[in-house]
Amino acid sequence: MAGRMEGKVAFITGAARGQGRSHALRLAQEGADIIAVDICADIDTVTPYYPLATEDELAETVRQVEALDRRIVARKADVRDLAGLQSAFDEGLAQLGQVDTVVANAGIATYGKAWELSGEQWKDMIDVNLTGVFHTAKVAIPAMIEADRGGSIMFTSSIGGLKGIQHVAHYVSAKHGIVGLMRTLANELGPHRIRVNTIHPTNVDTIMIQNPGTYAMFSPGDPEPSQEKAMPGFMSLNTLPVPWIESTDISNAVLWLASDEARYVTGVTLPVDAGAYVK
Repeated sequence: MAGRMEGKVAFITGAARGQGRSHALRLAQEGADIIAVDICADIDTVTPYYPLATEDELAETVRQVEALDRRIVARKADVRDLAGLQSAFDEGLAQLGQVDTVVANAGIATYGKAWELSGEQWKDMIDVNLTGVFHTAKVAIPAMIEADRGGSIMFTSSIGGLKGIQHVAHYVSAKHGIVGLMRTLANELGPHRIRVNTIHPTNVDTIMIQNPGTYAMFSPGDPEPSQEKAMPGFMSLNTLPVPWIESTDISNAVLWLASDEARYVTGVTLPVDAGAYVK
């Protein structure tokens, strides 16, 4: 039986590890070929909390997709750099011939009370998590319209794109911002049969939450924050009794939204959040 993504190509940002790699593998399992990009470099405001992905990690994504007997074009590109991202996308398009699905997954997290965030923390967050998402859509949309095949565009937002969360005002602002972008693009691209949606995870078990910055957010004032000390905070966020969910839980939502099973789903904010939004 043919997979749900047979004959389709997906463009995924932040694909070197974590959710991005998981999305690439899940779509490849269902028959998709992949255009994968990642910054493969650190950002100064993020590194006090956790390192960003490496070229070796992007190469591992390539290895795992190819092990599924799918094609993948992987390039180092920063979503803040429109020209560089366009070049990476164009290379993938030239080699794979089309793009049907866009997953704007690349993102960062840093922490602090709103009025204590530095100007650089704010700028980097908006540049990556909002402008980077706009760039991802912008580089892909003209080719999708020209191909006249329809398609699906997804932005990884957050429960922080639906409600306020303390200590991440800049992150929450960016994640709310891409909801507005999604809703507008859903209207603009509807006539072209291109669907646009956001996905809103609760905490996902990746390095973006498994770091001292997140632990400190859930145990403020503790000089030695740890996962163990943060666990009550993680648990308190969700209605279902879990501290976080897995990347594959988001990947399954990505697959559904990318597939023809969701062919009439557009303009939707889809929580995959263990009930965090309703709590």
